Amino acid sequence: MQPFALNYARPAAEWETTTPYVYDSGRQLNVLRDGRIAASDRALMRDLGTTTSTAGSKTHFDD
Repeated sequence: MQPFALNYARPAAEWETTTPYVYDSGRQLNVLRDGRIAASDRALMRDLGTTTSTAGSKTHFDD
């Protein structure tokens, strides 16, 4: 017998996303393309909610 959930399980959809910021290892935070700190951009924070650092653990955020 097959478990009920396996009838409805589907692979996660692949999302194509581009991040408007990059990690600056010298400053150890995410910056926008123009050099400003990503966390200080109110419109970006409103749209994304947070900027996740790619330097280490995905649970640490730039405040």
